[in-house]
Amino acid sequence: METLEIGKSLVDLCNQGQFDQAVESHYDDDIVSIEGAGGPSGDQRVEGLDAVRAKGKWWSENHEVHAFEAYGPFTAQGDDRFAVYFSLEVTPKATGQRMAMTEVGLYQVRDGKIVEERFFYNMAG
Repeated sequence: METLEIGKSLVDLCNQGQFDQAVESHYDDDIVSIEGAGGPSGDQRVEGLDAVRAKGKWWSENHEVHAFEAYGPFTAQGDDRFAVYFSLEVTPKATGQRMAMTEVGLYQVRDGKIVEERFFYNMAG
């Protein structure tokens, strides 16, 4: 699969709420995931498919998602990267306060799999 095809599939799966399927279909076993702030373990960077699965499980167990949309992918011809814009409305269970959140995910593809994801945030409050 080419970078653009992977990006389109990732966006489609996310918009269908099939986040686990997106990971299983497109992520490399040695994926590196970098958050804009510390994740559930306090680490910004996690490595490996199991760590990414655990991060996703933590997110879904600790947030109520009211709205979610993914836009993109955005890429440049011949590039092995693509970006996706995410818009969410969530309530963190720890605070109970609903909030709007936007973020950009930058993904790098190698040999038909996503090998790195990096997130940049803008929390509108």
